Amino acid sequence: MAASAAIPNKLQGSMPAAKPAPTSGRRTFAFFCMVFGMFMAILDIQIVSASLAEIQAGLSASSEEISWVQTSYLIAEVIMIPLSGTLSRVLSTRWMFVIASGGFTFMSFMCATATTIDQMIVYRALQGFIGGGMIPTVFASAFTIFPPEKRPVISPIIGLVATLAPTIGPTLGGYLTDLFSWHWLFLINIVPGIFVTISTYLLVDFDEPDLSLFKSFDWAGLGFMAAFLGSLEYVLEEGPLNDWFQDELVLILTIVCVVGGLGFFYRAFTAKQPIVDLRAFADRNFLAGSSFSFVMGIGLYGLTYLYPVYLGSVRGYSSLQIGETMFVSGAAMFLTAPVAGVLSRKMDPRLMMGVGFVAFALGTWMMSGLTKDWDFWELFVPQVLRGFGLMICMVPINNIALGTLPPDRIKNASGLYNLTRNLGGAVGLAVINTTLNDRLDLHLQRLRESVNWGRSTAVETLDAMTLKFQSLGADAGTAAIKTLSNMVHREAMVMSFADVFLLLTVLFLGLILALPFIKKPRPAPAGAGGGH
Repeated sequence: MAASAAIPNKLQGSMPAAKPAPTSGRRTFAFFCMVFGMFMAILDIQIVSASLAEIQAGLSASSEEISWVQTSYLIAEVIMIPLSGTLSRVLSTRWMFVIASGGFTFMSFMCATATTIDQMIVYRALQGFIGGGMIPTVFASAFTIFPPEKRPVISPIIGLVATLAPTIGPTLGGYLTDLFSWHWLFLINIVPGIFVTISTYLLVDFDEPDLSLFKSFDWAGLGFMAAFLGSLEYVLEEGPLNDWFQDELVLILTIVCVVGGLGFFYRAFTAKQPIVDLRAFADRNFLAGSSFSFVMGIGLYGLTYLYPVYLGSVRGYSSLQIGETMFVSGAAMFLTAPVAGVLSRKMDPRLMMGVGFVAFALGTWMMSGLTKDWDFWELFVPQVLRGFGLMICMVPINNIALGTLPPDRIKNASGLYNLTRNLGGAVGLAVINTTLNDRLDLHLQRLRESVNWGRSTAVETLDAMTLKFQSLGADAGTAAIKTLSNMVHREAMVMSFADVFLLLTVLFLGLILALPFIKKPRPAPAGAGGGH
């Protein structure tokens, strides 16, 4: 493989190949313990999203501060994900995962004990940074320890976990907060986290550490990468909410992002042992898979964000009601996983991705007809299509990106691959929020032009509302005008949501048109499957 040849011989030699396990049962059980750890790490991205109001009240935080409970986790995690490839080569898969799962569990406990918003932000950042190492390590292990013939079973499992966890996060978070308290959003990780940490320590023996790599560790590259990715994540998260460069901090961090990015890319191509080996993108399959993963991040995180915002702001749903409604997508993913496994054996992955994108586009197109009255059953079919589309797409995308790389490149490539999905989600949320705000302003302006004293329908509606509030006496007219204004704002919001769903429909239809340009994946190189 041309991309493989680009790695210096000394670098290839420093990456120990996967070592055969004593029994396939032990290796499989160890892998599933790791998968559960990854599930917890991805789940915690979204588990707090439906319960931020309760956490805000519990910590006496302001509305500006509480968003950092989620933002700090995302920023820290996005820095660790590409770094994990280097660390797992240095420490070995076993010790990398033990430290990641153990640290994640301890920081979950610390989050539950937080009494101020500052403590919570620090603990959440550490939780995201340490736990983020579990995600790409599982992807890398799946494609190095199992032979190609087992991938139709393994790939749907990791695809299901990667997509199901953020989808059911608001559901689980809503239930825990409603039944117990917000502290249980974090306490729920303790017992499973201890189990994953101990079982990984006892069972995982996929490779050996290579501490000599620390001698050439690129600390400057790490600093540039942290500045680049951390500030990029912040700008994308906070920019749409703070009018982009009108906010001084967003402007400063944009400059930091550009400088950090230039330094990071320079070190990536000149350092003896770069933090992230970007030459993995020279492999055409990996580049294609990562590109589609980026767009799938928009579909995964963007829609996980849009549905709850609509249900909360327009329908007035509680966090528990939002969670129950969102459960439909999770159930659809779970039921589709075995179907995706079977199809991956028999169907061209490009055709399989096409089916998934069509399902996605159909679901978002249906949502473009959204009204203020849409409830569980109106949202049911679009959510089923979303869950089905995610799983049908994720399996071939995983296989295209990672399934044909040699074992010594998987660890590094897995970090890059998972990073593209998270960055896709961050970019998608920034575009979605900006579009929502812009379209809301446009629709408000148009509706206000229609609701004026020259329109008989508007006058009749206002008169009817004034009669309805006649018990308020002299304030009846004011109450009626306020109610009518709220109606106009709500309708403008619904119309802006419909516009975003239409935009996503165009995006997924565009991906279908790009599929013929992808080469059919080549078979995995000899030895790429690891031990049996």
